[in-house]
Amino acid sequence: MSFAVDPICPGHSTQDAVNQQISFLDLDFDRLDLTEALVFLLSAHPQKPFRYLVTPNVDHMLRVNISAKVAQLYRDAWLCINDSRVLSLLARMIGVDLPATPGSDLVAALLTHPDLDRSTPILIVGGTTGLGTLVAERCGLTGVTQIRPPMGLRDDPVALAKTVSEIEAVRAQFMFIAVGSPQQEMIAAALSRGGQAHGIGLCIGVGLEFLVGERRRAPAIMQAAGLEWLFRLACEPRRLCRRYLVDGPRIVWVVLNYARSDRWRRSRAA
Repeated sequence: MSFAVDPICPGHSTQDAVNQQISFLDLDFDRLDLTEALVFLLSAHPQKPFRYLVTPNVDHMLRVNISAKVAQLYRDAWLCINDSRVLSLLARMIGVDLPATPGSDLVAALLTHPDLDRSTPILIVGGTTGLGTLVAERCGLTGVTQIRPPMGLRDDPVALAKTVSEIEAVRAQFMFIAVGSPQQEMIAAALSRGGQAHGIGLCIGVGLEFLVGERRRAPAIMQAAGLEWLFRLACEPRRLCRRYLVDGPRIVWVVLNYARSDRWRRSRAA
C-alpha cells in the first residue's frame, strides 16, 4: 500500500514522500526515513481528524506479540515507524529490510524544523514537571502546553477518559504523548475513536527528555552500532536491567518462531 502526504506545508508536495509498508512480526511498518517522516508530519492538515504515529521498539514488540489488544493499538496507527536498530538487525536476519528511524531523532527534528511555525499549538502529555517550559525554551516555541496524567492509566478507565477530555480541550496541532507503552497508545487510540480531536499524536518515549538534556543519549557511534540500549542500561541499571537483560532477549525467539510460521510465509507471498 502507498499514499502521498497532504500538499499543505510550503516547500513540500505529494511527490516528496511515498509511504511503503513492510510486514514484520505481524505488524505493518512504514518504511520512512527521517526526512520522509518529517514531510508527512509537516504536510498533514491540522484540521483533519486526529491521527497518531507509533514508534515500536523491542519492548513494544514483545507486548504486541503477547496481547492482541496491544497489537491492535499499533495496527490502528496512521504511521508505524521502527524505532529500533536492534529490530532492524533481527529483521535483516530473516530477509526483511526494515530501516530504523529512532523516535528521539524524529522528535528533535520536528520541534526544531525551520518549517514549523514557532507559534504552532503543541501539547506534551506526561513527562517531568516543567518539561513543557524547557522544550519551549530549547526550541523557541510559544504555543507549548503540558498536562501530566496520573499513573496507572492502563487500569483506570475513568482517569483515561479524563485525560482524553483534557487533551481534546487543548486543540493542539501536535501532541507528544509520553506516558509509557501501552498507555500512550491507549490514549491515542481513544482520541482517534472519539472523533473530537484534530492534529497528530506522536507516541514517544524519552525523546523530549533527551532533547532538553534531562537524560543523556548514547554517543552517535553507539547509536549507529545498535548499542544505545547498552548505554541506557549503564545510565539507569536499576530501572532498565530487567527490560534489557531478562525480557528483551526474548525477542530473538519471537523472531525465530515467526520466521517458521505460516503467517511469515503468507506475508512473503503477498
